[in-house]
Amino acid sequence: MTSTPTGPITVRRAGADDLPDVAGLFGGYLDFYHRPAPAGRVLAFLRDRHERGESVVFLARAADGTPAGFVNVYPTFSSLSMAPVWTLNDLFVAAAARRTGAGRALVRAVTEAARAAGAVAVQLQTAPDNATAQALYRSEGFQPDAFAAYYLPLTA
Repeated sequence: MTSTPTGPITVRRAGADDLPDVAGLFGGYLDFYHRPAPAGRVLAFLRDRHERGESVVFLARAADGTPAGFVNVYPTFSSLSMAPVWTLNDLFVAAAARRTGAGRALVRAVTEAARAAGAVAVQLQTAPDNATAQALYRSEGFQPDAFAAYYLPLTA
């Protein structure tokens, strides 16, 4: 049985001790996109990114400490802007925490941290049929860009 988070949502940058909670949410994210993975593999992936400083993860919690959602961001660069940008790659809110403001709080944490880090933009992609995510991003000022996204899988 899952409980509905109560009280205000808080968001902070995840540390190594938070990664097991993030991994649980990340598993839900992978399930949502029909890409399930073993829990150990998920945690190892997150730990590798964290230890190498390759990603920035924020974790949302309800007032009672329940993990409510996470966002995973990859700091990178834009050649056209010749400046740093952050790629918001993964955002997920647990079903029980939806409509609590957790998603919005996570997006705002990313944009504030990116701005503080000197990034000139936050970029992202979402599924064309994910109207809920698109509405959130647009309400936070994100705009569709002029480029088509392509993907070439290199493994079977």
